Amino acid sequence: MSFDVDVTVRRGGAILSAAFQTGAGSSVLIGPSGAGKTSVLMMIAGLLRPDRGHVRVAGRALFDAADRVNIAPQHRRAGIVFQEPRLFPHLSVRRNLLYGARHTGALDDVTAQLDIAHLLERWPRTLSGGEARRVAIGRALLSEPDFLLLDEPLASLDGARRAEAMRAIERVRDEVRLPMLIVTHDSGEAERFGGRQIIRM
Repeated sequence: MSFDVDVTVRRGGAILSAAFQTGAGSSVLIGPSGAGKTSVLMMIAGLLRPDRGHVRVAGRALFDAADRVNIAPQHRRAGIVFQEPRLFPHLSVRRNLLYGARHTGALDDVTAQLDIAHLLERWPRTLSGGEARRVAIGRALLSEPDFLLLDEPLASLDGARRAEAMRAIERVRDEVRLPMLIVTHDSGEAERFGGRQIIRM
């Protein structure tokens, strides 16, 4: 299986619990805004420590409270794309993509796959929302992750830009074939992403 998650964390006065297992390929975590979906992604990525439970990806234990396992975020090999692209404004698209890249030789393949080769010399402030989202996905892929976490990847995009980003994610899903967990609150998006299992919160 790809993701095996059973976690509980207290945030303020609320307790968030999530438990699910997914098959190989892409899966979708769906639920209303404020349900805690992003917090679950952060626990998988190691950016939020659960109070109890475990996180395993492709059989590898990233967190296990009982066995005192808690792999540091930088060693979890997660490719993360947040709701906001979080590109470095002082770096060109090329340098954003190569930031954290393990091998620069994959740049041509990734930019072709995401249709962003023509953007390499541009600055983040000149990109549309859909272009910036594709660059963020490219940066995640160039880090050569073991799995991908996408948090509301189509949020705040208009129709045309949503279609661009959706096509890019579908290509990554079909060609790269990494374990992928996509967060969305939109049931239509969830069906389009076509994950093997939809988890509702």
